[in-house]
Amino acid sequence: MTRLSRTVRRETKLPVSPADVAGASRTIGSRLHRTPLLSSATLGGSYGGRAYLKAELFQRTGSFKPRGMLAKLASLNAFERTRGVVTISAGNAAAALAYGAALEGIDCLVVMWRGASEMKAAATRSYGATVDQEASGPAEAFARVVELQEQSGRIFVHAFDDPVVIAGHGSLGLELLEDRPDLDGIVVPVGGGGLISGIATAVKGARPDVRVIGVEPEASHALHAALAAGEPVPVKPTSLADGLSAPFAGENTLAICQALVDDWIRVSEDEIRAGFRFLYERAKLAAEAAGAVPVAAILAGKVPDIEGKTIVSVVSGGNIDAEMASAILRANEG
Repeated sequence: MTRLSRTVRRETKLPVSPADVAGASRTIGSRLHRTPLLSSATLGGSYGGRAYLKAELFQRTGSFKPRGMLAKLASLNAFERTRGVVTISAGNAAAALAYGAALEGIDCLVVMWRGASEMKAAATRSYGATVDQEASGPAEAFARVVELQEQSGRIFVHAFDDPVVIAGHGSLGLELLEDRPDLDGIVVPVGGGGLISGIATAVKGARPDVRVIGVEPEASHALHAALAAGEPVPVKPTSLADGLSAPFAGENTLAICQALVDDWIRVSEDEIRAGFRFLYERAKLAAEAAGAVPVAAILAGKVPDIEGKTIVSVVSGGNIDAEMASAILRANEG
């Protein structure tokens, strides 16, 4: 099954409100880039509408993640700052927390795992963080971070399920509403669900008519599995879109997505490669595979009911090593 649709809006209070997003956006202020919204006539022509690319790969550290991390760090009190922070991440959240912690003068420890992107690990270290790679995989890394947090007393910053982090990511949604008042829909890549939860909270609070559409790799589908089960369940992420390699969905992101996200779509690895090549060759964007997932869904004809519509695809990051990028591009030769 490649698509799930929201049919009933839950009436329970959600963990993040539009007011939280507005507050986080003010907290972030001018410390991050206002990333460009680029038009793509070729992508729009594929479905007979107007297509835009939110180029978040041009954000500081190369992804959307500093939005949430700066908001979270700003929420810590003086005592918490002295204790330092710790997170677990495949790379983008790691670099973002390290970057924000360096700005704030806070000590930072990041748990990754063996086999995670060495480029992302190196970037995280370059911002001054300590990187622990004792874990053998994502699930083991979550156990490892609990162990280290208990030993050190650091403040744990969840990469995708912290309400303050989610609210910070919602600042991206506010920018889209301001830049495209005629917006009909937003297509968002999904790992643990922090980005789409923030965007959906911001957008649905102001414009309930705008569709929010989540796209996951078939090979890394934590939110899709949680929506089907009604609760977070473990998955084994294996997609080349390593930025979406959450081993489970968050409880907060699941609640928000159940209530506010309109459609869920899954794409294959070949479709992700095609989206990656499109961004590189036609849009001239050196995105990572995770950032190509929304475009992949549109090119594959999997996003329903967008004919003639104004649609934004969120290109969430650009942190990909040259070897992987070259391999994806070479696969289409001949």
